[in-house]
Amino acid sequence: MKKLRILVLLMTLFLSCKKESINNSNNVAVPWSASVLTQHNDNTRAGINNHEKILTTANVNTTQFGKLFTLSVDDEVYSQPLVFSNLAIGTGKHNVVFIATVNNTIYAFDGNIGNLYWGKNFTVSGMRPPNTGDMTSGCNPYTDFTYNIGIVGTPVIDSLSQTIYFVARSTNGTSFYQYLHALNIVNGNEQSGSPVLITASVTGTGDGSVNNVVSFDPWRNNQRQGLTLVKGVVYITYSSHCDWGPYHGWILGYNAGTLQKQIVYNDTPYGEDGGIWESGMGMAADAQGNLYVTTGNGTVGTANGTSQNNPSPDPTDLTNRGESALKLSPSGSTLIVSSYFTPSNYLDLNINDLDYGSMGTFLIPNSSYYFTGGKDGNLYLLNKDNMGGYSSSSNQVQQTIPIKDNLHCLPAYYKGSINEFVYLWSENVKLRALSFDRSSNTFSDLQIVSNVNGPTGQSGAELSVSSNGLVDGTGILWASYAIATDAGVVAGPGILRAFDANDITKELWDTGENSNDYPGYFAKFSAPTIANGHVYLATFSKQVAVYGLK
Repeated sequence: MKKLRILVLLMTLFLSCKKESINNSNNVAVPWSASVLTQHNDNTRAGINNHEKILTTANVNTTQFGKLFTLSVDDEVYSQPLVFSNLAIGTGKHNVVFIATVNNTIYAFDGNIGNLYWGKNFTVSGMRPPNTGDMTSGCNPYTDFTYNIGIVGTPVIDSLSQTIYFVARSTNGTSFYQYLHALNIVNGNEQSGSPVLITASVTGTGDGSVNNVVSFDPWRNNQRQGLTLVKGVVYITYSSHCDWGPYHGWILGYNAGTLQKQIVYNDTPYGEDGGIWESGMGMAADAQGNLYVTTGNGTVGTANGTSQNNPSPDPTDLTNRGESALKLSPSGSTLIVSSYFTPSNYLDLNINDLDYGSMGTFLIPNSSYYFTGGKDGNLYLLNKDNMGGYSSSSNQVQQTIPIKDNLHCLPAYYKGSINEFVYLWSENVKLRALSFDRSSNTFSDLQIVSNVNGPTGQSGAELSVSSNGLVDGTGILWASYAIATDAGVVAGPGILRAFDANDITKELWDTGENSNDYPGYFAKFSAPTIANGHVYLATFSKQVAVYGLK
């Protein structure tokens, strides 16, 4: 009798596993499915999905893993694909991937088998998306974008209301418009109050002001970062197109339910510049609604009519905060600087175009620390609640790590059963793993370096991590970058690589091993999205490549 009960139990387990396998092959979502609803997974921006139960270091190899299919779209994809799992759409519940293009089109595809549920364009009727030819100043030629400049920043999805938010841009060739849209993700229809025209102004005498008012410019201001949703507010940030002035760094907050504008913040109202872009990384936020961001070249402290190439009379004044890491807290209709850090060499950064705000930054999960870096090759670990302010003699921060790399990249984070790493892969160097020590809350001096040559030119790699919690053998670091071309100048072939997250000297797989796995042209500043046994990789080849177990 005992043997019979054991046999019945084994048969039950087998049939249960078989049923799950069949359901997965027929694209029925399963209860443990994970969603990716914002850039780099969550508002820490650490870039880890630690709910990945399918992909492991044992099965991501050339025999078992590769490209399954591609999702064709109408233009290049600069934003990160998002995934909503177990969505009631079509017949039953499915894992759905949402893709935005620079032609102002949003798509909802089945994430497991590639069927299209809906696709809609949001260019204003009778207009077109802005393009590189419209950006008549700044860099010449303007190569930050290939051509169209429609939806660029990664959208954000509210899981409760099942709404996707994004910014689309339109022009008639003379006037330029930016709109915040809110769509029902099941059918792509506009939600109540959507779209809303983006406008803003603040009191100030800064660059481009008129009658002591600085106004938002939808032509010059570039919406590059991913959107942030926290405490019922959708935040949109702005930089410029290749330092094309006059411009300022803006943060605008809209009520997620009504789309009424609630927050207007300008980081240089009495100065100039201060763009917020972070290589496309979304602005970090904590559960209390505080925002964390780094700003680029711009006025620091009191302006008093000085240019950004001359020191400010008072660099500690909170009025203008270019070249700074900021903790911003909502206060009425604006944001206040709760804490900040400005490097002691901020003037040199401004003079030599070495933006502090060039690299993606994130909050280290379950800690009080904020990981930041800039073009001058310095990494700064900051206490998020006491960042260090400004000192002309030395930087009063938790830790400074001088790695001397030009940082245009998206770093990522991993925690396993023993190891805790931050990964960084800038241009013209090899992949690095920095070990974080919880006893000292600093990074160790020992850095692990991969054996693989990486990106060249002016754009580093975009990194993401997947794992099944702390389970050994499930941590994988994913890296996307351009091969043999300078992604800061021209679009070219890309590569996707997978490394053992616990030992980055062990490469598991890459798209160069099998010609069938080639993804297409590299999508600058778009991180790989890993969810439910699939990796979704945006490209500039008018497609998203989808990888998984064969």
